[in-house]
Amino acid sequence: MDSLSLQSHLSLRSSTSTYPARKPGIAVPEFVKLHKGPSKSRYLPQRYRMAASSREGLNGIEEGDGVIIVDHGSRRKESNLMLNEFVAMFRERTKYPIVEPAHMELAEPSIRDAFSLCVQQGARRVIVSPFFLSPGRHWNQDIPSLTAEAAKEHPGVSYLITAPLGLHELLVNVVNDRINHCLSHIAGKADECSVCAGTGKCRLRQ
Repeated sequence: MDSLSLQSHLSLRSSTSTYPARKPGIAVPEFVKLHKGPSKSRYLPQRYRMAASSREGLNGIEEGDGVIIVDHGSRRKESNLMLNEFVAMFRERTKYPIVEPAHMELAEPSIRDAFSLCVQQGARRVIVSPFFLSPGRHWNQDIPSLTAEAAKEHPGVSYLITAPLGLHELLVNVVNDRINHCLSHIAGKADECSVCAGTGKCRLRQ
């Protein structure tokens, strides 16, 4: 796995953008653009802090949209089930009606399966959100290729592959929360978290 596989964020074009200029020779990946129609979204290099969710006028999920949250996939059943739990949390928090999990490889449901499930539930546009930290090969090549193949079976359905998690400010809170919880656990003030529960991995070593 070339990157850690969670929520994606998009950025609006702006003629008054304060973002630094893109390095020469780095092109905008074609798959970031919305297929079968104009798109106002564009790729932001991973070094940028992505705070698009707080911008006024940011477009969001609309009626007829389906969301696929895709991770790498694992041979460990427990790892794959964790994505299901996250998708359930995401669906409950956002109230989006069509949200499906998918694994890029090694496990089911595949991106193809999830794409079909979204369409069966009425999706006319599918947003694929990579549950990955960094924009590595899977984001640049594998997920776009698998999604394009899945879309061929559903003419007229557009799709968008969003940016991975990248350097989002909220990840600082997530990492800090993990650190604090584990420190509280080894101090006897907290139970193991759901990730470490039963593994015995969250302990102080010398």
